[in-house]
Amino acid sequence: MRVFIENLAGSRQKNIYDERTLAHLRTVDVSAAYPYPYGFVLGTVSGDGDAVDCFVLTGEPLSPGSTVECELVGLLEQVEDGEVDHKVIAVLPGGGGKIDDAAMAALKNFIANVFAHVPGKQMKIGRLLNRKAAQDYLLKCRDAASPHATGSA
Repeated sequence: MRVFIENLAGSRQKNIYDERTLAHLRTVDVSAAYPYPYGFVLGTVSGDGDAVDCFVLTGEPLSPGSTVECELVGLLEQVEDGEVDHKVIAVLPGGGGKIDDAAMAALKNFIANVFAHVPGKQMKIGRLLNRKAAQDYLLKCRDAASPHATGSA
Protein backbone atom coordinates (compact mmCIF):
# COMPACT_ATOMS: atom_id res chain seq x y z
CA MET A 1 0.00 0.00 0.00
CA ARG A 2 1.13 3.57 -0.58
CA VAL A 3 1.34 5.92 2.39
CA PHE A 4 1.70 9.68 2.08
CA ILE A 5 3.87 10.96 4.94
CA GLU A 6 2.59 14.11 6.65
CA ASN A 7 4.57 14.25 9.88
CA LEU A 8 8.07 13.48 11.12
CA ALA A 9 8.73 11.17 14.04
CA GLY A 10 9.82 13.24 17.05
CA SER A 11 8.05 16.41 15.88
CA ARG A 12 5.21 18.28 17.57
CA GLN A 13 4.32 19.92 14.26
CA LYS A 14 1.29 18.56 12.42
CA ASN A 15 1.41 19.22 8.70
CA ILE A 16 -1.96 19.38 7.01
CA TYR A 17 -2.19 18.42 3.35
CA ASP A 18 -5.02 18.38 0.84
CA GLU A 19 -5.65 14.64 0.58
CA ARG A 20 -6.64 14.82 -3.09
CA THR A 21 -3.96 17.14 -4.51
CA LEU A 22 -1.32 16.45 -1.80
CA ALA A 23 -0.62 20.18 -1.59
CA HIS A 24 0.65 21.41 1.80
CA LEU A 25 -2.01 23.64 3.38
CA ARG A 26 -0.61 24.61 6.80
CA THR A 27 1.28 23.49 9.88
CA VAL A 28 -0.02 23.54 13.45
CA ASP A 29 1.52 22.57 16.79
CA VAL A 30 0.16 19.63 18.80
CA SER A 31 0.69 18.63 22.43
CA ALA A 32 2.77 15.48 21.88
CA ALA A 33 5.57 14.47 19.52
CA TYR A 34 4.78 11.88 16.87
CA PRO A 35 6.40 8.61 17.94
CA TYR A 36 6.73 7.36 14.35
CA PRO A 37 6.32 8.83 10.87
CA TYR A 38 2.63 9.49 10.34
CA GLY A 39 0.46 10.01 7.32
CA PHE A 40 -2.43 8.49 5.42
CA VAL A 41 -3.13 5.65 3.01
CA LEU A 42 -3.62 7.05 -0.47
CA GLY A 43 -6.95 6.35 -2.13
CA THR A 44 -8.97 5.78 1.06
CA VAL A 45 -11.77 7.48 3.00
CA SER A 46 -12.44 6.49 6.62
CA GLY A 47 -15.40 6.95 8.94
CA ASP A 48 -14.47 10.56 9.72
CA GLY A 49 -14.41 11.53 6.02
CA ASP A 50 -10.62 11.79 5.87
CA ALA A 51 -8.16 9.30 4.41
CA VAL A 52 -7.19 6.35 6.63
CA ASP A 53 -4.45 7.44 9.05
CA CYS A 54 -1.24 5.41 9.23
CA PHE A 55 1.72 5.13 11.58
CA VAL A 56 4.84 3.66 9.94
CA LEU A 57 6.86 1.77 12.56
CA THR A 58 10.41 2.58 11.52
CA GLY A 59 13.51 4.31 12.76
CA GLU A 60 14.10 5.64 9.24
CA PRO A 61 13.51 9.37 8.82
CA LEU A 62 10.60 9.71 6.38
CA SER A 63 10.12 13.21 5.02
CA PRO A 64 6.78 15.00 5.01
CA GLY A 65 5.42 15.20 1.47
CA SER A 66 6.93 11.86 0.44
CA THR A 67 5.10 8.69 -0.54
CA VAL A 68 6.37 5.31 0.64
CA GLU A 69 5.39 1.72 -0.04
CA CYS A 70 4.45 -0.05 3.19
CA GLU A 71 3.28 -3.41 4.47
CA LEU A 72 0.31 -3.69 6.81
CA VAL A 73 0.91 -4.95 10.34
CA GLY A 74 -2.29 -4.14 12.22
CA LEU A 75 -5.13 -1.80 13.00
CA LEU A 76 -5.53 0.23 16.18
CA GLU A 77 -9.14 1.03 16.94
CA GLN A 78 -9.76 4.67 17.79
CA VAL A 79 -12.79 6.92 18.15
CA GLU A 80 -12.25 10.70 18.08
CA ASP A 81 -15.11 12.92 19.21
CA GLY A 82 -17.58 10.10 18.51
CA GLU A 83 -16.32 9.34 14.96
CA VAL A 84 -14.42 6.22 13.92
CA ASP A 85 -10.80 7.23 13.27
CA HIS A 86 -8.90 3.92 13.32
CA LYS A 87 -5.14 3.95 12.70
CA VAL A 88 -3.45 1.54 10.33
CA ILE A 89 -0.08 0.33 11.57
CA ALA A 90 2.50 -0.41 8.87
CA VAL A 91 6.19 -1.08 8.32
CA LEU A 92 8.53 -0.50 5.41
CA PRO A 93 8.89 -3.56 3.15
CA GLY A 94 10.80 -6.28 5.02
CA GLY A 95 10.43 -4.37 8.30
CA GLY A 96 8.86 -7.23 10.24
CA GLY A 97 5.32 -7.97 11.24
CA LYS A 98 5.12 -7.51 15.00
CA ILE A 99 4.06 -4.56 17.11
CA ASP A 100 5.97 -4.88 20.38
CA ASP A 101 4.86 -3.59 23.78
CA ALA A 102 7.12 -0.51 23.58
CA ALA A 103 5.66 0.52 20.21
CA MET A 104 2.13 -0.02 21.48
CA ALA A 105 2.81 2.06 24.60
CA ALA A 106 4.28 4.88 22.48
CA LEU A 107 1.24 4.89 20.16
CA LYS A 108 -1.28 4.87 23.00
CA ASN A 109 0.57 7.63 24.88
CA PHE A 110 0.68 9.78 21.74
CA ILE A 111 -3.02 9.31 20.95
CA ALA A 112 -4.01 10.03 24.55
CA ASN A 113 -2.00 13.28 24.66
CA VAL A 114 -1.70 14.70 21.12
CA PHE A 115 -4.73 16.98 21.49
CA ALA A 116 -4.36 17.84 25.19
CA HIS A 117 -4.38 21.52 24.13
CA VAL A 118 -7.91 21.20 22.66
CA PRO A 119 -10.62 21.65 25.33
CA GLY A 120 -13.25 18.90 25.30
CA LYS A 121 -11.43 16.69 22.77
CA GLN A 122 -12.36 13.04 23.33
CA MET A 123 -10.06 10.24 22.23
CA LYS A 124 -10.94 6.60 22.87
CA ILE A 125 -8.38 3.92 22.13
CA GLY A 126 -9.67 0.42 21.46
CA ARG A 127 -8.10 -2.90 20.59
CA LEU A 128 -5.08 -3.65 18.44
CA LEU A 129 -6.34 -5.85 15.61
CA ASN A 130 -4.31 -8.09 13.30
CA ARG A 131 -3.12 -7.64 9.72
CA LYS A 132 -6.23 -9.31 8.27
CA ALA A 133 -8.50 -6.87 10.11
CA ALA A 134 -6.38 -3.99 8.77
CA GLN A 135 -6.69 -5.35 5.20
CA ASP A 136 -10.45 -5.69 5.56
CA TYR A 137 -10.73 -2.15 6.92
CA LEU A 138 -8.68 -0.70 4.04
CA LEU A 139 -10.78 -2.54 1.46
CA LYS A 140 -13.91 -1.09 3.07
CA CYS A 141 -12.37 2.40 2.96
CA ARG A 142 -11.19 2.35 -0.67
CA ASP A 143 -12.15 5.53 -2.52
CA ALA A 144 -12.60 4.69 -6.19
CA ALA A 145 -13.00 8.41 -6.98
CA SER A 146 -9.58 9.27 -5.58
CA PRO A 147 -6.85 10.21 -8.06
CA HIS A 148 -4.54 8.09 -5.85
CA ALA A 149 -6.71 4.95 -5.64
CA THR A 150 -5.03 1.64 -6.25
CA GLY A 151 -6.47 -1.80 -6.54
CA SER A 152 -4.63 -3.41 -3.62
CA ALA A 153 -4.38 -2.98 0.11
